[in-house]
Amino acid sequence: KSCISATLTYDTLRFGEFEDFPETSDPVWILGKEFNALTEKEDIFSDVTSRLWLTYRKNFPPIGGTGPTSDTGWGCMLRCGQMILGEALICRHLGRDWRWVRGQPQKEEYISILNAFLDKKDSYYSLHQIAQMGVGEGKSIGQWYGPNTVAQVLKKLAVFDSWSRLAVHVAMDNTVVIEEISDRCVCLEGDVICNPQRGCVCLEGDVICNPQRGCETALWKPLVLLIPLRLGLSDINEAYIETLKQCFQLPQSLGVIGGKPNSAHYFIGYVGEELIYLDPHTTQPAVEPGEDGQVPDDTYHCQHPPCRMHICQIDPSIAVGFFCRTEDDFDDWCARVRKVCRTNTHTHGLLNPTDVTLSEGVSPPFLPSMSRGC
Repeated sequence: KSCISATLTYDTLRFGEFEDFPETSDPVWILGKEFNALTEKEDIFSDVTSRLWLTYRKNFPPIGGTGPTSDTGWGCMLRCGQMILGEALICRHLGRDWRWVRGQPQKEEYISILNAFLDKKDSYYSLHQIAQMGVGEGKSIGQWYGPNTVAQVLKKLAVFDSWSRLAVHVAMDNTVVIEEISDRCVCLEGDVICNPQRGCVCLEGDVICNPQRGCETALWKPLVLLIPLRLGLSDINEAYIETLKQCFQLPQSLGVIGGKPNSAHYFIGYVGEELIYLDPHTTQPAVEPGEDGQVPDDTYHCQHPPCRMHICQIDPSIAVGFFCRTEDDFDDWCARVRKVCRTNTHTHGLLNPTDVTLSEGVSPPFLPSMSRGC
């Protein structure tokens, strides 16, 4: 195997336990960026290390006051959900090309992103929030989640994140309805994005904005598009493999979450026939901010060569994620998806601007159709 599968503590991890990255002429794709494994290995590692790595934690406050103090053994899919949303927050506030450098002072936006995932009840996307919101999706605290459940919970939690102002849309029946995206993302005229550091004043929930100091009219909420899919019965249908790989080439890519019970992973790219992923199955102590407000962040970044697995080993139940900062980004995503359909003849031409549903009997493409009506 390319990566150990047992649950470990952070202190036991050593470079020698992971295979080094392959020496290959095949292109390496990571979240919409292409790399050369022969000449850009350091760039690959820097990019992977800059992704948020959310793992099992222990010794955090009890969930719900009396619940678990660790998510070891049951929280891996929840952590994968945190990672894919964490990537969206990085793209939203820092940009896709932002890089984490160990030991360097970090931007305020980065610290705010980390705070959103700390293991405590008042963090926007904490394990506590996800687990308790999951009760409304029929999942008891401590129960394993599937990709769709995590996507639905993240959609609900994002409503309360007034800082990021994300529009999280979960496309069901593998169909992206453009009107639904517009309804969720297009803001009412006069809505503003405010910058408190440039003269905006908050008064009991209201915001007084100064347009001359950095506030801007908001016409489009940044979109996080999550698409739960099933690519086969017990194993992935090979007809989907090339299209799945092409998802990682799209500049809007947030990656893929998926895996079997107790083995969920966050897939961020591929090389050859191997998927590249971050593995949450490492138990680390919960983190508390320091008195200065800084968050010890070493354990939130994977500092060993990334894990890999053959694409045929992926469980067919997944959720694919994309981030569109602007309406133009979304239009570009739609155009690229249509192009994937036209160039991939193995998809049988079923990807088109009409409604399409998954059917195991005809080996359809898993990418969603774009429909302009319900």
